[in-house]
Amino acid sequence: MRKEVENWWMQAKKDLEAAEKNLKIGEYYLVAFLCQQAVEKALKALYIQKKRQSPGQTHPLTKLARDCGVQKKYTTFLRHLTSEYFLSRYPDATEDVPYMMYEEEDVKNYINQSKEVLDWVASRIEK
Repeated sequence: MRKEVENWWMQAKKDLEAAEKNLKIGEYYLVAFLCQQAVEKALKALYIQKKRQSPGQTHPLTKLARDCGVQKKYTTFLRHLTSEYFLSRYPDATEDVPYMMYEEEDVKNYINQSKEVLDWVASRIEK
């Protein structure tokens, strides 16, 4: 595995681990953001491995997924998760304060679906 790919992949896994830790302490807005980051970094690792170049500074997960050949069953989740890049951090992105917007069940679903995507990426990257 190329060093650049390994770096993105290792950070993706660490971000997902951090999301799980924040779930335990009730920081649900951080869970949402860290899941978005974990999936983005995992997809960037796969993109770099496949294309031998950086995808650049892009955040739309659906575009990265399409470029990496990710299964279409993840499209709705990825579209929704993409918005968390802003919604989970900026009070002016919605009418609510980010830390007050999230429920435990919602972010548990984020973690579970993010794990699925990372498992899918792992099956293609860790060879």
